Amino acid sequence: MSQYESSVKNIPYPQEKVYSKLEDLNNLESLKGKIPEDKVKELTYSRDEATVSVPPIGNLTIRVVDREAPKCIKMEAAGSPIPLQFWIQIIPDGEEASKLRLVAKAEINFMLRAMIEKPLKDGLEKIADALAKISY
Repeated sequence: MSQYESSVKNIPYPQEKVYSKLEDLNNLESLKGKIPEDKVKELTYSRDEATVSVPPIGNLTIRVVDREAPKCIKMEAAGSPIPLQFWIQIIPDGEEASKLRLVAKAEINFMLRAMIEKPLKDGLEKIADALAKISY
């Protein structure tokens, strides 16, 4: 299984506030308009699940499988052509700020790696950028 990480993003909000917003996927409403349409289309969500249309992969459903308040939200892909685990790590940076990083683990065979690796890395970074821009 290969691991991919976004760069660390500085968030000007306390860890608990960031966690409480991100642990409920209904709050993805605040991301609309912040993720480029060419990367993600048709975002639908509930408390524990989000489905996005990701060109050229198609529909991808992410389900929350574990919450470790206030530092980590673990998810996995359902209906994905490749096994994918994904988590959001949130660490405090003083009392009024925090840092956020996205990590994904994917089981990609050698033949597909060349096609999927770059879009996966780019998508992870775009999502991290969008999470850094919302108000918590």
